[in-house]
Amino acid sequence: MNHNLEDLSDQIREAFERQNKVRDEALAQSRNLTRHAARAIRAIHREDSSQAHEHLSEADKLARELREGLAEFPDLYFSGYAQDALKEYCEAHLTVATILNEDWPTPDELQVEYAAYLNGMSEVVGELRRRIMDIMREGHSQEVERLLEVMEDIYTQLVTMDFPDALTYGLRRRTDIARSIIERTQADVTVSYRQQQLEERINDLSAQLEEIKLPSDEA
Repeated sequence: MNHNLEDLSDQIREAFERQNKVRDEALAQSRNLTRHAARAIRAIHREDSSQAHEHLSEADKLARELREGLAEFPDLYFSGYAQDALKEYCEAHLTVATILNEDWPTPDELQVEYAAYLNGMSEVVGELRRRIMDIMREGHSQEVERLLEVMEDIYTQLVTMDFPDALTYGLRRRTDIARSIIERTQADVTVSYRQQQLEERINDLSAQLEEIKLPSDEA
């Protein structure tokens, strides 16, 4: 009996050691994946699409390695750190595609779970606000309106995903955050647009006044 217990303990220990090794590797891959996703987003905000795509390509490789490495360990694959990294991965792809006005990759194309995709989508809203605020430094434009419309479309879809957090991994909270970001952005865009209109009217009035030729005073 004791001998069998010792053999069983050795078997369990070996399994845990293997699982722990896989976990450590997955943690490193998740950190690298998150890093490249963040760098892709930073590059596209700097309007460096080439650099953004380079980081996305590296992220694609890391995401594939993460999936394959955890194929035999679904409990690790569905753990917080792995799904969080894949969420950031989705956010990066969707942000780059939106700013470049390209079609979004689907969950199947990215090979991610729907919950990770939706949560990544929710965080795109914050990146689009950042993009809009950058653009508005140069004045209101049609690009601002396009990005704001994308933000609103994202929220319109997210709000329909009314399912338990056990399925969506906190999507409801992120959807609420997205709504508040959109509301602030709408207000900022409105103020900026009205200010730009006012400045244009003032400039037009100044130009008109300069064209007026006042008669010189008689000596």
